Amino acid sequence: MPGAPSRLQLESPAFNDGDPLPALYTAEGLDLSPPLHWRGEPARTGSFILWMEDPDAPSGTWIHWVLFNIPGHLHALPSGLDRLPELPNGARHGRCGGVVHFPRLGYQGPQPPPGAPHHYCFQLFALEHHLPLQAGASPMAVRRAMHGHVLDRTWLVGTYATR
Repeated sequence: MPGAPSRLQLESPAFNDGDPLPALYTAEGLDLSPPLHWRGEPARTGSFILWMEDPDAPSGTWIHWVLFNIPGHLHALPSGLDRLPELPNGARHGRCGGVVHFPRLGYQGPQPPPGAPHHYCFQLFALEHHLPLQAGASPMAVRRAMHGHVLDRTWLVGTYATR
């Protein structure tokens, strides 16, 4: 129903919404993905997409993580998730990217230029089915494939400034 508030909720035991990301989860630390958990997805959910981006990047939005086809029965991701193209549970990593092509797969922690803190938006999308894409799909391919299939979405924002 358009305009209805989201029931889907995304949280992390590592940081609260709007708070700084611990250095452990940044390129200045161990560059581990943070632990995440969620609840409240629609009953028809077949898969999830996790998307992390920095809209404050100087040259435009930088995509730090794309993980799609997360099975619909999962409700958490551990810290330090493997950067394999396809995980044992069937989830697939898409490519990260910014204004210029960036082919790395898996979580890429924050490493903003010195200055004001950047906002890192972890977005979780509940979809009605899996996407027919191979691991390594571009962010644009994932966006196109998910269009019209999103049942609900939510987000969690962490901040980070280079020390």
